[in-house]
Amino acid sequence: MMQNVHLAPETDEDDLYSGYNDYNPTYDTEELENDTAFQEAVRTSHGRRPPSKTSLASSMGRPMTGAIQDGVTRPMTAVRAAGFTKAAVRGSAFDPLGQSRGPAPPLEAKNEDSPEEKIRQLEKKVNELVEESCIANSCGDLKLALEKAKDAGRKERILVRQREQVTTPENINLDLTYSVLFNLASQYSANEMYAEALNTYQVIVKNKMFSNAGRLKVNMGNIYLKQRNYSKAIKFYRMALDQIPSVHKEMRIKIMQNIGVTFIKTGQYSDAINSFEHIMSLAPNLKAGFNLILSYFAVGDRDKMKKAFQKLIAVPLEIDEDDKYISPSDDPHTNLVIEAIKNDHLRQMERERKAMAEKYIMTAAKLIAPVIETSFAVGYDWCVEVVKASQYVELANDLEINKAITYLRQKDFNQAVETLKMFEKKDSRVKSAAATNLSFLYYLENEFAQASSYADLAVNSDRYNPSALTNKGNTVFANGDYEKAAEFYKEALRNDSSCTEALYNIGLTYKRLNRLDEALDCFLKLHAILRNSAQVLYQIANVYELMEDPNQAIEWLMQLISVVPTDSRALSKLGELYDSEGDKSQAFQYYYESYRYFPSNIEVIEWLGAYYIDTQFCEKAIQYFERASLIQPSQVKWQLMVASCFRRSGNYQKALDTYKDIHRKFPENVECLRFLVRLCTDIGLKEVQEYATKLKRLEKMKEIREQRVRSGRDGGGGSRSRREGSAGSDSGQNCSASSKGERLSAKLRALPGTNEPYESSSNKEIDASYVDPLGPQIERPKTAARKRIDEDDFADEELGDDLLPE
Repeated sequence: MMQNVHLAPETDEDDLYSGYNDYNPTYDTEELENDTAFQEAVRTSHGRRPPSKTSLASSMGRPMTGAIQDGVTRPMTAVRAAGFTKAAVRGSAFDPLGQSRGPAPPLEAKNEDSPEEKIRQLEKKVNELVEESCIANSCGDLKLALEKAKDAGRKERILVRQREQVTTPENINLDLTYSVLFNLASQYSANEMYAEALNTYQVIVKNKMFSNAGRLKVNMGNIYLKQRNYSKAIKFYRMALDQIPSVHKEMRIKIMQNIGVTFIKTGQYSDAINSFEHIMSLAPNLKAGFNLILSYFAVGDRDKMKKAFQKLIAVPLEIDEDDKYISPSDDPHTNLVIEAIKNDHLRQMERERKAMAEKYIMTAAKLIAPVIETSFAVGYDWCVEVVKASQYVELANDLEINKAITYLRQKDFNQAVETLKMFEKKDSRVKSAAATNLSFLYYLENEFAQASSYADLAVNSDRYNPSALTNKGNTVFANGDYEKAAEFYKEALRNDSSCTEALYNIGLTYKRLNRLDEALDCFLKLHAILRNSAQVLYQIANVYELMEDPNQAIEWLMQLISVVPTDSRALSKLGELYDSEGDKSQAFQYYYESYRYFPSNIEVIEWLGAYYIDTQFCEKAIQYFERASLIQPSQVKWQLMVASCFRRSGNYQKALDTYKDIHRKFPENVECLRFLVRLCTDIGLKEVQEYATKLKRLEKMKEIREQRVRSGRDGGGGSRSRREGSAGSDSGQNCSASSKGERLSAKLRALPGTNEPYESSSNKEIDASYVDPLGPQIERPKTAARKRIDEDDFADEELGDDLLPE
């Protein structure tokens, strides 16, 4: 043992610390790169040196750190060599990177068949299903969200049973159970399965192991509110309010707000006022302030309405000023930061909050202004003064403009104009809005010069105001300059692509310019924006009709009547299109529906009457022509048609009475007298002489008038032309009762002898020809008919020599 112990040389006894400055070339590390033996040893032993044999570490068996092969002794010091540790294994080499230890042993394989592992995997699957259900709900797929929630509930019950078999019931994951049940109830509620949602919430609320489950009574109250079960909704809201501690101030305020809204729905305005007053005293907010105004408006308390409006105005918005987003210097770094936050989510939220506040204030002012004072003008003035003294100064001008619009609704145009003209000296934004309204007002009054002037003022004040550009286009359109009007409408669309008025008007402009394809494109784009606009649907159908595509026109009109099923104009247009296509049955259906909704449309009445005459149902046509005669009592043709229907249906006495009544109302109507002469002749009445005399006198007067007109034109007189007209010839209108436009002209030939008192002194035959307004009548058998006279169709023709017999 002692041979391993090296003692210091005796020569060094006098100085124990001598020799430290002596240089030994063995320790020269700078020359190791040039040492061939050292480099060979490193290259051959690197990474594969076998571990050296180690022995027990003790003070007697410790390897010598100072032993050197060439006999040079190293002085013993208290400084350890680099890389030496007390825990190092004896005989191990210096290996700080652990390269000689080899790769780490493989991980211990998991036992997937163990119950604990199965429980963990099932728990993971339940969490994934809950997340997928929430994601599906956020994407709008409510059905998939409910299916995922149900699947999560089933797997969670399996998980609970397995966990009870393996571990004690205390180890059940209550948080997972709570999340699964809560998500399932939420998905039931989202799918409007309120009974199932309430049952699921009851399971959570009744389980005492779930902490804070009482808050879910708010959700149950919301469901009862949707079901309009207001008493139960209030009950659950109050139960939730009792279970929520006072430290949760914000949640308690929201529950009280729900209670107040429910009281408003039940008409208990005094209780609602108490709730909202309490909220406004603790934590005032916009919704509570607005609902408080509504409650006071419902009970009619003017003073409290004013106070509530002032409280609403005083609600702090808690948003940054606009000056924050204006760069104060030319520092590029600051400008980049301001540009980044100018439209971030926080800024967008601030804009939404400010817009909501302005909406509540404007709505409240419009609501209470007419009732808080003796007149709505005084009430508006009070609201304007209150707003001017608040943080919403810019809303005062909007209230003034709204005051002018209220004057318009009350048909007080002068006051509206005076109110709007007050803004001509205001800032550009308000001036543009006022000028736009003035332009529209003058346009409605057909004062296009004034409308154009104010439209120019609005455009000059705000070049990017789409309403001003649209009004300017309207004034140009009214003057007939359609190309220029289209340019204004296009500019309005460039400034605001959602300006539906400009898009609609440009479609009308293209229609006037006969650019039907472009007009159709405009209306189809507008239809994509306004899916249920009746005007747009009608314009599309009208364009297809102009393009001579009746099938497409019918299809779009069918969509139109699905939106407005009682529009008589659309129904009559459908009937007209079906009639033009030859489908009389469909045409009759839609014309009849149009008549049912608007029984005063003369065109529809005339078509229905003509339809029944065409189908030989004259009795049914009578009611339509009688209604037409009531609508237009000065038009004789409708009464003549009624009489003709009676005559064609065989009711001659009724027809005669009707003709006599017409003659009393219109004594100078020649057609009525001709029918009377014909009817009296057929029946054999003596009154025929009286009517024939009147007829001759009227025809003589007409002949004289016609001769005077002809003599004034060409100075020559001719024989009186033979007149064949309709039943409404005296009224200057043609009759189109027959659907085919047929006209029948007949002449009375068998007149009494020359000794009759109404016989003319001349040999001239009385022209008693007439035209049946209902078209030719079907021949009927005659028992007392006079002998038919055969007419020679060629009596007036001159026969040539080649046609004479040889």
